[in-house]
Amino acid sequence: MGWIVLVLSGLLETVWAAALDAARGFTRLGASVLFVVALTGSMIGLAYAMRTIPLGTAYAVWVGIGAVGTAAYGMVFLGESVTAARLVCLTLIVAGVVGMKVLH
Repeated sequence: MGWIVLVLSGLLETVWAAALDAARGFTRLGASVLFVVALTGSMIGLAYAMRTIPLGTAYAVWVGIGAVGTAAYGMVFLGESVTAARLVCLTLIVAGVVGMKVLH
């Protein structure tokens, strides 16, 4: 159960990062509320997962999922550049996340 919650928490990290951008310095109420809710859920999920997954593994996986998700969101929805080098780097992060799970 801890791994499922950890993955969902990592996805919520993507949500709060996107909402933080959309909040424009907390001047947009809806995006600001989404940021707070997603951030809170993400942290609670990370804390729950760390009850059964070691800190280093849990944090690395959580950050990796959030980083890849946020970068993918930026490329797909915000028009950020999609280059072979960026895709290779994101693939390496995914490989690291998978490796952390396998080696756990």
